[in-house]
Amino acid sequence: MHAVLILDARNATGESPVWDAQEQALYWVDIPAKRLHRWNPADNRTQSWETQEMLACIARCRNGGWIAGMQSGLFHLQPGADGNLVSHQLSSVQHARPGMRFNDGRCDRQGRFWAGSMLLDMAAGPPVGAMYRYSARQSAPLSAQLSDFIVPNGLAFSPDGQTMYLSDSHPSVQAIWAFDYDIDTGTPHNRRLFVDMHKHPGRPDGAAVDADGCYWICGNDAGLIHRFTPDGRLDRSLAVPVKKPSMCAFGGRNLDTLFVTSIRPAGDLTDQPLAGGVFALQPGVTGLEETLFND
Repeated sequence: MHAVLILDARNATGESPVWDAQEQALYWVDIPAKRLHRWNPADNRTQSWETQEMLACIARCRNGGWIAGMQSGLFHLQPGADGNLVSHQLSSVQHARPGMRFNDGRCDRQGRFWAGSMLLDMAAGPPVGAMYRYSARQSAPLSAQLSDFIVPNGLAFSPDGQTMYLSDSHPSVQAIWAFDYDIDTGTPHNRRLFVDMHKHPGRPDGAAVDADGCYWICGNDAGLIHRFTPDGRLDRSLAVPVKKPSMCAFGGRNLDTLFVTSIRPAGDLTDQPLAGGVFALQPGVTGLEETLFND
């Protein structure tokens, strides 16, 4: 089972791939480049839009456009066919300290948007990251629902929405947790260790859940995508030709393709010239459509 390069994007930090079922197209972001990208497999055409801040995570809105976690808060983005991007802030955020941004995020099965924050200086390692939940009906400013993370990542929800998965990518943590999730209130509780990633190759990065309820997570630094069963057992690992896969997402007409974004680090890339590319795998299972944000 080989990974196919669909675009030699050379993204500095490719992240948050989302398959748009209506358009039959793949969207993703390049965080430091402040860009939103779209790839249409029908004609192999790509489009890009520039944002005013670092753009980290996106989810499609039910009424059109995208909700996005950026640096100063959550924004609504409306990309146009002419290359213009209309953007307005939905909610600001009071970060724990300067020099932070949002990182991984997505909607729960009920259409609430979740996003985690991190310090740009990841190596510093203070646990100042937090998880925020946003609903269009809320009038209060964003407030942390979970805290004390360094690099919150790997956010995903079980098919029935009653389990929330979350990881911390920092080398000192490398853990994936599972929470019971109250679908009525959007509240996670009963946190427990799901997978200790020190026991597996790679740091836990972005993730997806398939139709069987298994959890797929990128093993950053190891060039692998791991599939864990709902009881935390490693089921399989798929390879990509780069060291730093960053996030995966199911897509394609039958949701049987696993798209993977990646990171292009500075330095000698002789052994991974495709770093920063976007890849496609045929994992032998199907995924689930991403829930739209209820705006």
